[in-house]
Amino acid sequence: MRDGFVKVAAATPRIRVADCDYNASEIIRLCHEAGRLGVKILAFPELCVTGYTCADLFLQDTLLDGAEAALSRILAETRRLDMLIAVGLPARHRDKLYNCAAVLCRGKLLGLVPKALLPNYGEFYEKRWFEAGTPENLVDARLCGSSIPFGTGQVFPCSNVPGLCVGVEICEDLWASDPPSNRLAALGATVILNLSASNELVGKAAYRRELVKNQSARLLAAYIYADAGEGESTTDLVFAGHNIIAENGTILAESRFKTGLTVSETDIDRLTFERRRNTTFRIGEMTDAARYAVMNPDFSLRRSDTVLTRPVGRSPFVPPDPAEREERCAEIFEIQVRGLKKRMEHTGCQKLVVGVSGGLDSTLAMLVSAGALRELGLPSDGLLAVTMPCFGTTERTKSNATLLAEKLGAELRCVDITASVRRHFEDIGHDENDRSVTYENAQARERTQVLMDIANSLNGLVVGTGDLSELALGWATYNGDHMSMYGVNAGVPKTLVRYLVGWYADTRGDEELAAVLNDILATPVSPELLPAENGEISQRTEDLVGPYELHDFFLYYFVRWGMEPKKIYRLAKYAFAGVYDDGTILKWLKTFLRRFFSQQFKRSCLPDGPKVGSVALSPRGDWRMPSDAAVKAWLRELEETDV
Repeated sequence: MRDGFVKVAAATPRIRVADCDYNASEIIRLCHEAGRLGVKILAFPELCVTGYTCADLFLQDTLLDGAEAALSRILAETRRLDMLIAVGLPARHRDKLYNCAAVLCRGKLLGLVPKALLPNYGEFYEKRWFEAGTPENLVDARLCGSSIPFGTGQVFPCSNVPGLCVGVEICEDLWASDPPSNRLAALGATVILNLSASNELVGKAAYRRELVKNQSARLLAAYIYADAGEGESTTDLVFAGHNIIAENGTILAESRFKTGLTVSETDIDRLTFERRRNTTFRIGEMTDAARYAVMNPDFSLRRSDTVLTRPVGRSPFVPPDPAEREERCAEIFEIQVRGLKKRMEHTGCQKLVVGVSGGLDSTLAMLVSAGALRELGLPSDGLLAVTMPCFGTTERTKSNATLLAEKLGAELRCVDITASVRRHFEDIGHDENDRSVTYENAQARERTQVLMDIANSLNGLVVGTGDLSELALGWATYNGDHMSMYGVNAGVPKTLVRYLVGWYADTRGDEELAAVLNDILATPVSPELLPAENGEISQRTEDLVGPYELHDFFLYYFVRWGMEPKKIYRLAKYAFAGVYDDGTILKWLKTFLRRFFSQQFKRSCLPDGPKVGSVALSPRGDWRMPSDAAVKAWLRELEETDV
C-alpha cells in the first residue's frame, strides 16, 4: 500500500442455486486466490452465498440457516487473510428478511448492510421476499453468534491507511436517482463496493459501465462493482458477471462473461487530493447522512508494497483510443479557434501575425489562426506569416514555413534579422563567437520586436506559439517568445501539439498541405538559435532539457494530482519500463522540478490564452505559485530515492 495504492478486486464465483456449502467453498477459494495476489479490498456479488435466483426459497428457514452457516465458515476460513471482504446473503432481522452485504475482516464481522432500494418491476420482484433497509434502522443485529451494526448508513474506515474508508451499496441502489453511495461518500467513504446481480440484456452493459464510471467521478471515489454470473438460474434471465473497477471517472479494469477475479489498484492519495482540491465536495454536511451514520470499528491492514497492474499511460494528455483521440483533437482545436476569434472580435483587429519557424508550435498557431479567420468570414491573407531567419535557421524549416503559409493562403513576409542581431551585439559589446545565453536570447527578443512592430503597423494581433510544456520548463526567452498578444497554445502540452498537427493533416483532405505538415512532424524540435552543422539542425531541445514525453508525464502528475516526487518517479518507471532506464527518468525528473520552481516568474506574467484541459498554468486561473518558492524539499525526497 506504498504511495496510497490499494489493490482491490471484484469477484464472480461460479455458484449453484441454493447450494450454500458449494457457494461458500467457491467464495473461500477466490478469497485465498485474491490474497495471493495482494488484494486488500474484495467484493462479491449480491446474494452470492445462496444465489440471487432462489425466488420463494428465500422464505425457507432451511436456506436461511444454510446461508448463515456458510457465512460462519467463510469467516473461519478467511481469518488469516489480510483483507476486507464483502459477501451477499439473505439475513433475518426482527422477523423480516433483508438482502444484505456482510462486511468482514480477519474472521470478524464488521457490519451488515441491507439493500436500500428494492426493484419490483419488469423481471424483478424483490419486495415479495425482502424488506428495504433505511438509514433510520441502524441498530445491532445478531448473525453468526455476534452482535453487529445493521443498517445502510455504515462506513468502514481503515485505521492505518490514511484516507481509506469503505462504503457498501447493493445493485439497484446505484440505479436509483439518489444512491446511498452519495451519502456514504459524504461520510468519508473513498471506496464504494457494489454487490450486484444485474441480468444481461442488449445494450445494458454499456449503460451499466457508464453508470459506474460516472458515479465514481461524481463521488471522487473508487467504485468496485461485483456482478453475479455463471450458475445463477437461467429460467428467464442470464447473468454475465460484468465486473467493473472505476476510479474518479476512469475504468481501471473490467470483465464480462467470466468467473473469477477482476483486479486493479485504486490510488487513495489521488482521491483524497481531489476531494481536498474540489471545494464543492463536502464531508459530513448531508444532514440525513450525518444523523444516521454509523462509524464502524476500525479495521486495519498490514502495510505492503502494492504491485501495480492498473493502466498508466506514457502520454496522460493523449487518449490512447484513436477515435477518442481524434474527437479530443477536434475539440481542443475548436476551443483554440473560438478563443482567438473572441479576442479578434473584442479588439476589432482583422490581421493576425505569426512568427513561423517551420516547427510544431508555430505550425499549430498558424492552423488555429487560419481557423479563426474562417470563422469570422475574413480572407485568408488576413494571416501574416513572418519568417525571421538568423544564425541557426536551416533550409528545411524555412522551406516548410514558406510552404505552410502558401497552402493556408496566408501572406508571407521574410525579415532576415541577422544584421540587426549583429548590430545589437555591437551595441552591447557582445562577442558573436560567445555562444552563451545572450547570443541565443538576443535573437528571440529581436524576433518578438519585429512581430510586435509589424502587428502595430497593421492594427493586428501577434499570436503566441509557446506551448504548455515550455511554460512548465520555462523554455522561453523572457520577453522574447515568452510574449505575445494572445497565446493560443498556452494550454496544449508538447505531446499533444504533435497529435493536433497530425490530426489536422489527416482530416482536412489536402494532400499537399498534409505532406508539409508531416515533414514538420518529422523535424527535430529545436529553437534553431545556434548555427547549423552541414545544413542540419545542430541544437535539439530534448537533448538540452530532456524528452518532452517525460516532462509532460511529470507535469500531469505534479500539477493535476499533486503527487510527491517519489510517487511520480515510481509511476514513470512503471509507465516507461523498457523505454528509459531508472537513472535517466530520475535525472530528468530532478531537472523538471528545478526548472518548474525556478521559472515561475515567467508564468506569473503570461499573456492571455485559452485553457483546454485539466492542467493549466495561468496565474489568473489554475496555478498560483510564488516566483521564489524553494524546491529543496521536493529534491530532497528524490535524493533519498534509490535508482
